[in-house]
Amino acid sequence: MGRLVPAVTRALDILELFLEGDATLSAPDVTRKLQLPRTTVHELLTTLAARSYLVTEPEQPGRYRLGVRAYQLGSRYAEQLDLAAEGGRVAREVAETCDETVHVAILEDMDVIYIAKVDSTHAVRMVSAAGRRLPAHCTSVGKMLLASLPADELDARIAGRELAAMTPASLTDPEELRAALAGIRERGIAVEHRESNPDVSCVAAPVRDSAGRVVAALSISVPMIRWNEDREAELAELAAKGARDLSVRLGHRGAR
Repeated sequence: MGRLVPAVTRALDILELFLEGDATLSAPDVTRKLQLPRTTVHELLTTLAARSYLVTEPEQPGRYRLGVRAYQLGSRYAEQLDLAAEGGRVAREVAETCDETVHVAILEDMDVIYIAKVDSTHAVRMVSAAGRRLPAHCTSVGKMLLASLPADELDARIAGRELAAMTPASLTDPEELRAALAGIRERGIAVEHRESNPDVSCVAAPVRDSAGRVVAALSISVPMIRWNEDREAELAELAAKGARDLSVRLGHRGAR
């Protein structure tokens, strides 16, 4: 493994200061925040500005803001993002940690569509598969995604709709579903007990994009023979971490 180049590391440290929320920074700001020599800071700022990663602020002499090159790199990264591919990678990491089945799903109307699935090594049949559609109100990923909708949009989706049951435990009453979703919003984790499969329970957490919007959910599914309160708490924490990791890959800065 090659060694880190100090000058490159320092230049990147300067650029990452703008992630903290400052619109502009001066050389003294950078010197204070990074504890670097003033001469080094001036040389790095001059180099970054020459390459258009930073530009000077015309109305504030001596202050710098991000330049067009930084925007171009960010845009290029965003163009290459593939939610299904990134979701599959994170799902695999989570599954390797807990050896249970992990899903990533998106919401379409009142259904969820599974865009990634990684099976556990245990021989337990799940009703899901990548590309399959299931009623959102019967799944932990679906309830997580429904709970993330604005109230008026949720009402519009539920109004006048019959909520079909997949198992005797499925929520089919709109008011009971609304109450369940309120609890999910408060907790930040969705739990499903035998609502889509009579032999399985699941936990799910929200996945956010660079703008902070919930765009998917990640869940861990467990057969009832391996489910208890301690396991639920453990997997809820792991699902939340996996969802945060995927959010980071999608550019969400508040996920850590």
